[in-house]
Amino acid sequence: MPDNLNTGKGILLVGAGAMAQEYAKILQKEGENFDVVGRGAQSAAKFASVTNKEVFTGGLDSFIAMRKMPSFTKAIVATGTEALKDTAVKLMQCGVNELLIEKPGAVSLDEVNELYEFSKRTTSKLFIAYNRRFYASVGRLKEMIKEDGGVLSFNFEFTEWAHKIEPLTKAKDVKENWFFANSTHVVDLAFYLGGKPAEMSSYTAGKLSWHPVAIFAGAGSTRSGALFTYQANWQAPGRWAVEVLTKHHRFYLRPLEKLQVQQLGSVKIEDVPIDDVVDSQYKPGLFKQTTAFLHNRSAELVTLEEHMENCRYYRQMLGKAN
Repeated sequence: MPDNLNTGKGILLVGAGAMAQEYAKILQKEGENFDVVGRGAQSAAKFASVTNKEVFTGGLDSFIAMRKMPSFTKAIVATGTEALKDTAVKLMQCGVNELLIEKPGAVSLDEVNELYEFSKRTTSKLFIAYNRRFYASVGRLKEMIKEDGGVLSFNFEFTEWAHKIEPLTKAKDVKENWFFANSTHVVDLAFYLGGKPAEMSSYTAGKLSWHPVAIFAGAGSTRSGALFTYQANWQAPGRWAVEVLTKHHRFYLRPLEKLQVQQLGSVKIEDVPIDDVVDSQYKPGLFKQTTAFLHNRSAELVTLEEHMENCRYYRQMLGKAN
């Protein structure tokens, strides 16, 4: 166990992989006092070489047993998808009551429900890390939507490159739940910008050897009256994209990190200047998301309660009964 672990009055970062490294850079920039818990020696060594921060190896259970889990004020869960839910539960059991959990919070929709049911028995505040909401491009788009008087309609695509995903080695159930584990980045962002559905019709077709659905399509209306459509075909070319239409403009997030606009009466599509200095220095969206968590700006984050509401839409989009 490293000698320089703190007294437990700061942040606990669980995980030592690539995503945890990104969080560590931000915690260091913000001058936060934090400990890191990982499992394997190899990932811990790489983490230390990148961040110059030592890692407690052996996993969270060993850390709890050896430290008797002092009262950390907050924790960031950046483990593999398959371990998110169990890690969050263990932290809550130890009294850590403010958690930022990497998306989507669990490996499956059913596990999110289990996490939610457990959280209701505690005083914990859980937030799910959908960092696309915090992109510089998204922040500027929100401003321009407001200037135009709101969203009239929107559409989005969450096609995944199946030929790239199929050969990947992932933990059990991760690829089977790939829509939930990965594609919901786009769905969450689209409904964040355009509004939550009031009505929605969803259709699915086909399947892959590793995923129960291959083609998605649907349409609906939001609570504010905006209309929307979506589609994704994992057996054909495509990419992630969100388009938002107002009375004066058509906005394009394609790719999501970039904002383009089409003016009313023109077919020309132009780049919108954005202040993306922070997004170029850190993983896009992560700095603003993490500092919102650190400084208790919870209104900007995806609460577990909101995530549970969104999971109803995700379940419908997968063709599952509620």
